[in-house]
Amino acid sequence: MTLQIASIRLLTVILWLLALANPALAHKASDSFMYLDTNSGHFRIDVALRDLALLVPLDTNRDGEVTGGEVRQHRGSILNAIEAGITLSAGNSACELRGQQWGISEHSDGAYVATRYQVLCDSGQAPERLEYHLLFEQDSLHRGLIQISTGGEASLAVAGPDSQTVDLRPASQAGLWHSFATFLQEGVVHLLIGLDHILFLLVLVLPASLARNRAATAARRWLPNRSQVLELTAVVTAFTVAHSITLALAALKIVSLPIAWVETVIAASIAVAAVNVVWPVLGRKTWPLAFGFGLIHGFGFASVLSDLTSGTANLAVALAGFNVGVELGQLALLAICFPLLTLLAQATPLYRRALVPLTLLGVIGVSLMWVWERVPAI
Repeated sequence: MTLQIASIRLLTVILWLLALANPALAHKASDSFMYLDTNSGHFRIDVALRDLALLVPLDTNRDGEVTGGEVRQHRGSILNAIEAGITLSAGNSACELRGQQWGISEHSDGAYVATRYQVLCDSGQAPERLEYHLLFEQDSLHRGLIQISTGGEASLAVAGPDSQTVDLRPASQAGLWHSFATFLQEGVVHLLIGLDHILFLLVLVLPASLARNRAATAARRWLPNRSQVLELTAVVTAFTVAHSITLALAALKIVSLPIAWVETVIAASIAVAAVNVVWPVLGRKTWPLAFGFGLIHGFGFASVLSDLTSGTANLAVALAGFNVGVELGQLALLAICFPLLTLLAQATPLYRRALVPLTLLGVIGVSLMWVWERVPAI
């Protein structure tokens, strides 16, 4: 009875999480892109229009679209909002941000407001610190991605709710380990906040959890058996290899696909994978499905890096760190969830009869909602 109650509670939690998958989660993670040359003092920041709309009422006529005229109309409010969220300083004094140019730029996921500044610090010093707190109150998942150029070399840094101050001095950014560690952390974060990727992995591993383990004792029932381990390993390996290939190809700009269509296909892949659990029209072996759709998911992961890292000397290190972070986040989720799913599958019929069907129905509903939200207007 205890396990049956636990399974019902787990079902409730999963359905609750699916209910939270609102249209706002149908888009890629919220990121702004900053480019700073500490020698010349040139600074640029690009912020997505959809993010600025959380700070400034851009859609004046409330028709669901933001036009160039509406952006120009709110220019003052936009610049004030951006500048209020950024402080560059040297020593104990804040530097002046002198506006030079502003306009609209295009990134892989849509239109951004791009503003250029000249950074003026006391005594002509180079800026030493950047404090960034734009949009964190509105979106705790927001990140500020920064490319810092010093003497012809570039490094990468990330500002988040728990790391709002970035040290810009060359010594703090030097070394390949810094870039690797920074983007390893971001890889973990982007996997854990990417509900679409998490749901896809959940659907892929559900068939492995349903395999019966008749030889196991009651004390060891929660441990996956050999066939389950092999199936799970094949799925994870196929997905990892596939998205690693396209992550590298996209981040290095060797292959470029429209991110809106990539995100639409990712959403559709979740529904297809869920349907395939019940009606295996694509075959009962899960690893080929994981590999095929993993190629598409890799382009989704790459959207984080490809808009920032062009021409950066340590791009390969940042790319490797981000990829390892994605894998660590993925393995951590599986290490926690799969033994529990296996235990419930072996211990109670409610898992097979209720939990799995209702979970699949919820996943299909959410993914189709995401498809509707993501598909570009033709």
